[in-house]
Amino acid sequence: MINEQIKDKEVRVISEDGEQLGVMTSKEAMKLAEEAGVDLIKIAPTAKPPVCKIMDFGKYRYEQARREKEAKKKQKTIEVKEVRLSPNIDTNDLNTKVNMARKFLTKGDKVKVTLRFRGRELAHVNTSKTILDEFAEALSDVAVIEKPAKFEGRSMIMFLAEKR
Repeated sequence: MINEQIKDKEVRVISEDGEQLGVMTSKEAMKLAEEAGVDLIKIAPTAKPPVCKIMDFGKYRYEQARREKEAKKKQKTIEVKEVRLSPNIDTNDLNTKVNMARKFLTKGDKVKVTLRFRGRELAHVNTSKTILDEFAEALSDVAVIEKPAKFEGRSMIMFLAEKR
């Protein structure tokens, strides 16, 4: 809210250079802003009394946009990478998949390990859980199990995340 949109009886006023001018009526604050040739901007509407600042509204919007852009820059998006295994995987193939997962985890991504079952392989689901356990054990130095192995449809899924 700016200038005439501020309908509060009393507001705490801050000058352009950050100096507190105290609590006064909104009309008095508006008069001070007009004398300075700038706007009265409500910056903390939930405070008691609300806090208003005397400054140029265009400059305020620019600074706010810059702050948001800076915060967005520092944000890190976490992707979920998938590693697919089969129940009859050999040890060397498993080691290759472990190394790929290790690379994903060190970059800061989460890893979804999927063990796919096809046809008659569904008869040996309980013995295949050891493959996922071995996979998690091989990555125990850099990863922690976020979601344990769970059977969904024709596949067993487990999520790993980087250790903190």
